[in-house]
Amino acid sequence: MQNPSIVLYSSKTAKVEDKPVPDALEPHDVLVRIAYVGVCGSDVHFWHHGGIGKPVNPTTGIVMGHEASGTIHAIGSSVTSLKPGDRVALEPGVPCRFCHACKSGTYNLCRKMRFAAAPGPPDTDGCLSKFYRIAEDFCYVVPETMGLDEAVLVEPLAVGVHAVKMGDVRPGETVVVMGSGTIGLMCAAVARQFGALRVILVDVLEKKLEFARGFLGVETFCAEMGGEAMDNAVKLLERFGLEEPGTDTFGGRVDTVIEASGATSSIETGIYILRPGGKFVQTGLGKPKIEFPIVAMGQKELMVRGCFRYAAGDYELAVAYLQKGLVDVKPLISSVSKFEDATQAWDRTARGEGIKNLIRGVQD
Repeated sequence: MQNPSIVLYSSKTAKVEDKPVPDALEPHDVLVRIAYVGVCGSDVHFWHHGGIGKPVNPTTGIVMGHEASGTIHAIGSSVTSLKPGDRVALEPGVPCRFCHACKSGTYNLCRKMRFAAAPGPPDTDGCLSKFYRIAEDFCYVVPETMGLDEAVLVEPLAVGVHAVKMGDVRPGETVVVMGSGTIGLMCAAVARQFGALRVILVDVLEKKLEFARGFLGVETFCAEMGGEAMDNAVKLLERFGLEEPGTDTFGGRVDTVIEASGATSSIETGIYILRPGGKFVQTGLGKPKIEFPIVAMGQKELMVRGCFRYAAGDYELAVAYLQKGLVDVKPLISSVSKFEDATQAWDRTARGEGIKNLIRGVQD
């Protein structure tokens, strides 16, 4: 095979197939030889449900994978920022560059975004292949001191950067991150770099929180699974001395909440613990519709924002954090599977095994 690729056709149906190697690159495109691809929760959802919202076309299928690193194999005629052999982390979404969102610096909101492994129309194949074509300015050179396995983690770290920016985290603040998966851990790590005085990670699994304490040295709170959101909020505030007594509107002294689980109860708890005028950022994906404590939000005049992927400057900052050793992602890598065992890596992640499972690129 010239370009082996993992193609998903429907739930639990994926095949290794040969795809054509792009031989006529656009002037500013590069061809990347993929080294590693990370497994994301969205990959698991595609594997189990055949898509998210929009299903995969069962006739044509779609190449999976969007968290990736590799080396530059070939470059277009006008490429000046990269050369063959450069080691890079890939930002997997390329916008149109011409719309209002792109011109405003919020290219992640571009309506014509072509994101790796996203059903269309038009469908956009992912990077779980031997070779992947992408625009040169969406490749970020990583230093020789950084492993290409670590470079895969630039993608979730960039999500953390974007979330913390959306939360306008400032020095001295108390930040609570709901959910201690990869994204939650990255949000907590970045919040500390932005100057947060206290960072508290919340989850329903003590095992995950134990890892978080060892990894980041942050405070943690194990919420009661299935418990009432208000009860969990009260216990959290009491545990960390963040109550705000004598107020009519329920809330604590938490400045910013970054919700990274998508669970309804977690979202409610986050709203309840915020101080009046606090900030709430929704990063995790859950049910399309939920019950929401809108009265508490309104009475406390909270700033509530969504968070979608990453935008201008997020990848650069994520790479800089890794290059300077300010964030260490090596402990997050739990396993590396062979390319042909990609579905086993998806299943491993679905079972909750490890933090970040990787798939190695095609070996010659």
